[in-house]
Amino acid sequence: MAVNRNVVDRALAVLRALPRVSLYNIRDHDHRKKKSARGQHGGGTHGHGKKFRQNYLPLGFESGNTPFHLRFGMEKYYKRYRLEREYPPVSLLMLQKMIDTNRLDTTQPIDLSSICNTGVYSMNINFNHHGVNLTDEEGFDQFCAKINIEVQWASEGAIAAIERNGGVITTSYYDPLCLHAVTDPARFFLRGDPIPKRMIPPEDAIEYYSSADNRGYLADPEKVSLARLALAQKYGYELPKIEDDPDYTMLTMRKDPRQIFYGLEPGWVVSLKDKAILKPKDKELLEYYRT
Repeated sequence: MAVNRNVVDRALAVLRALPRVSLYNIRDHDHRKKKSARGQHGGGTHGHGKKFRQNYLPLGFESGNTPFHLRFGMEKYYKRYRLEREYPPVSLLMLQKMIDTNRLDTTQPIDLSSICNTGVYSMNINFNHHGVNLTDEEGFDQFCAKINIEVQWASEGAIAAIERNGGVITTSYYDPLCLHAVTDPARFFLRGDPIPKRMIPPEDAIEYYSSADNRGYLADPEKVSLARLALAQKYGYELPKIEDDPDYTMLTMRKDPRQIFYGLEPGWVVSLKDKAILKPKDKELLEYYRT
């Protein structure tokens, strides 16, 4: 079949005028299949609905199936760090300022309740705080008060500074239930709950509170006396005799290992409205709260 030469020439001329085929001038048909977004419900809003600002990803969003904290193994140093007990510090200088400003009464024993009621020291039980850590970073040479203090943790220098002035220091443990009552006694008494009995320290803390060097409340009194003398020889001061002190009664006041308030026994109910103390009479309750 003969082909007209003019038709062929015109077709070739049109092809020469058209641009070359490339990725920039190729487009799909209008009836192409729409590509669905990723995700269970479309994936465009990351599960926050259509009204969510799609310009920003949610705070902490990470792409992929494995979060960042699971991509690497946990080091042994950080094992159980969320369960570790925290002790907010109080320096000797801060303690001396509390005494000088009459926030603390040195004629009475000082414990966690009196320190929290000063308004200077604060602790949050929700942050796993378990009491006072008495440090000697500041005020070791300036501290000059004679006190009977009970803290939850203390350094060796802080113990020496207290006993150098004729004072007495004791480290004791409070479980979280007792901490709610000790840190805010007025709020606890308004609830009308009986005073709880203090639990024994956990396994990882029983050794500390049973040591005479740490002045633990579960330590042997005879070993504590020997440890006081050994610390005085180490720091080079003469240990005052508590037996000859006019404040001997105040300095020797101690709480029972199950007791959390001075003068109040576990199981008692303190009514601030009636200004009365209700004591249990049932034999089972008396046996349970017995110190």
